[in-house]
Amino acid sequence: MHVLAAPDKFRGSLTAIEVAAAIARGVSQAGGTCTQLPLADGGEGTLDAFGGSNQHTLVTGPSGYPVHAAWRLEPCGRAIIEMARTSGLELAGGPTNNDPITATTRGVGELIATALRAGAQRIIVGMGGSATTDGGSGAIRALEESGLPTHVIRDAQVLVCCDVRTPFAMDAEVFGPQKGASPEQVVLLTKRLRRLQTEYQDKCGADLTNLPGAGAAGGLAGGLAAMGADLVHGFDLIANEAGLQSSLPGADLVITGEGQLDAGSFNGKVVGGICHMARRHGKPVLAIVGSRVDDAAEDLTHVSLLDTYGHDRAWFDTAACIEHAVSDHLHQAEPIAAWG
Repeated sequence: MHVLAAPDKFRGSLTAIEVAAAIARGVSQAGGTCTQLPLADGGEGTLDAFGGSNQHTLVTGPSGYPVHAAWRLEPCGRAIIEMARTSGLELAGGPTNNDPITATTRGVGELIATALRAGAQRIIVGMGGSATTDGGSGAIRALEESGLPTHVIRDAQVLVCCDVRTPFAMDAEVFGPQKGASPEQVVLLTKRLRRLQTEYQDKCGADLTNLPGAGAAGGLAGGLAAMGADLVHGFDLIANEAGLQSSLPGADLVITGEGQLDAGSFNGKVVGGICHMARRHGKPVLAIVGSRVDDAAEDLTHVSLLDTYGHDRAWFDTAACIEHAVSDHLHQAEPIAAWG
């Protein structure tokens, strides 16, 4: 049996690269072969999905303090940036320590400017994990103050990976509380986003009102779109760049996974995307997940590490649990059925 290992990260436990490696070890124990294809939905983990080595640049963090942000510039002129590495909620100390009013995306703009100066011709910016709700104003200000000619910024191909479709002005209402915003602050942030939406329309001619995904990362996606960036579906872009389409035909089984399987897993996330593409190719899918919430994906063959191995092993020996779960399933007499 040849297996395609195409997982997402297990947040707080393993990167997608580490999950794919654990799957491959389990496949090997069962006598199979494996192609490793770690993926992401365009949020945290985007850098890992592309592989390779990172470089680091000192930029402004979400709270205004400097941070060393990892990013990548490849020989082909493609740069990969994760906004969470410059303006992420974890960098701000989590929702308890984050100031949702002042949290800034300035570091994202600084990193885009750095990539452009270094010769990047195509910049992929991953959204997700943000501390910010500044509508991208910090990033735009940094680009305007970078000293780069306007045409260099406007002519660059910037692809913004979105895994949500939230409208620009609604982001604070939907995601503000997760970033530590009180009900009163949500009202203030929403007013600010509406004001910025009008400013982007007046200054850039960009109507963000009904642009799907413009609210991603606290409106950063919309701000970059106003500057000429294209908003794209994160999973589709990364899967295409990683070569998922060409890897599927030769696989007898696709094994994917993520930390928590829930209804959101099938709304722009890796597991849902894998299931959709595998169905088109008639390939069976096995999902290895940390845990399962509610009745998510009852028709998807899956293993919950929490249910199978208990809390401690699932959390602190995750890779070994994944390896064992894969090997155990592949040793079963009856093969997993393909999608109908």
